[in-house]
Amino acid sequence: MRAIARREHYRAGSPQTLQTTALINEAYMKLRKRDAWESQSHFLGCAATAIRHILIDAARARLASKRDAPTYSYTQSLDSLAAAVPEDEQVVRLGDALGNLSKLDPNLAKVVDCRFFAGMDERETADILGVTDRTVRRWWVQARAWIHNEMEAA
Repeated sequence: MRAIARREHYRAGSPQTLQTTALINEAYMKLRKRDAWESQSHFLGCAATAIRHILIDAARARLASKRDAPTYSYTQSLDSLAAAVPEDEQVVRLGDALGNLSKLDPNLAKVVDCRFFAGMDERETADILGVTDRTVRRWWVQARAWIHNEMEAA
């Protein structure tokens, strides 16, 4: 869980107000209400989602506190976003895009959570979702394309 928190902490850009340990504690507070976990992978997938929500909320709070916050144009793909340090605006737009995607197709959003945020491979994601590796690959391509279009349109 620490590795997921550290990775998401750096992906969310700077300046960060939450340290990795604080991020884990916040995620734990969100997850402790649930009693039964299907597996360790299920727990880590949910933890990645909780961490993503915390970081997006923190980015929104920083943007709200800035006066005349600049707007950024986003022309990168989801894969290159993983390598770059995004600005708060990009983090918020990614969160909005994932929220819209989860309303449209929850399976595609879950694939993004597992693959992108939790760092799971196709086999682990397939086990969590109860589908084949091939289905996960197809959904991953669809989800990346949809998010890319959604973020460019914003």
